[in-house]
Amino acid sequence: GLSPQSISVLGGFSPQGRSAHDAFTVVKEAMALQEAGCFGIVLECVPAVVGAAVTSALDIPTIGIGAGPSTSGQVLVYHDLLGMASHPHHAKVTPKFCKQYGQVGLHIQAALQGFCAEVTSREFPGEKYSPYRIPEREAEGFAELLERAGLPRAATAVNDEHVSRGQGKENK
Repeated sequence: GLSPQSISVLGGFSPQGRSAHDAFTVVKEAMALQEAGCFGIVLECVPAVVGAAVTSALDIPTIGIGAGPSTSGQVLVYHDLLGMASHPHHAKVTPKFCKQYGQVGLHIQAALQGFCAEVTSREFPGEKYSPYRIPEREAEGFAELLERAGLPRAATAVNDEHVSRGQGKENK
């Protein structure tokens, strides 16, 4: 059937095996893979009858992804079934055979936009999500080491950050 690597070449999720000759080719190729030692075959984007024929012709399991109900098992890409790619331009790449069990993509998008806004406004990470402290004596030593290394701006940043967080004697 379809291999994910060929999607861009074929212009999308184009089903394979839609003519008698092409369907028979899929069966022959699956049999050759079994003969070569494969322990299972993934059938992607083939008509259900092709999935059924391949499954019946083989002694090894078949896993279908857009290959009908007669394969030995089923698989979907979780991004597709959860609706993680909910942006309108993703509709073109979500396969027709994929039932979406959720629309988490919209929630993910909103969460990422919120994160971006808070980072831009410097609200995040803030005090609550910056839990790690350095005792005052260690901060002073750190700043001194930076100064000696010729990094005065870094030393100033250490001092400014330490003071702005209200860190002091209680952390000794």
